[in-house]
Parts: sequence; C-alpha cells; structure tokens
Amino acid sequence: MELILTHHAKVRMAEKAVNTEQIKEAIKKGAKIKQTDGFLAKYGYIKIAYKIVNDKYVIKTVIIE
Repeated sequence: MELILTHHAKVRMAEKAVNTEQIKEAIKKGAKIKQTDGFLAKYGYIKIAYKIVNDKYVIKTVIIE
C-alpha cells in the first residue's frame, strides 16, 4: 500500500504521534464511510480521511478521538 501524505496530514501525524503503520492498519481494518471526495476510515480511536488516486492512498488528515 503506497501512501501519499498531504502537508496537513504530516502536521496532524506529528501532533498526535500517529505513524504510517497505524494509518495503514486503520485503512485495512477500519470501518469505512464514503465521503464527497474520498473515504473516512475509523479504527479504534483513529480516523483517517483519504482518497484513492491511481492506486495510491492520498491521506488528507488524521483525527484522534
């Protein structure tokens, strides 16, 4: 799984101490909700907003609940 991280996602990852393995796990195992421009994956206390472009996962933001 290839991830492309937006600047916003990188900032949120650093603020919330989330790594790329946690993002991949949330996308693979989490519940997915279709959004206007992509998906929202929720796994445990992590939410990942992303979209798929050319078989790559563009991570828009990371949310901690």
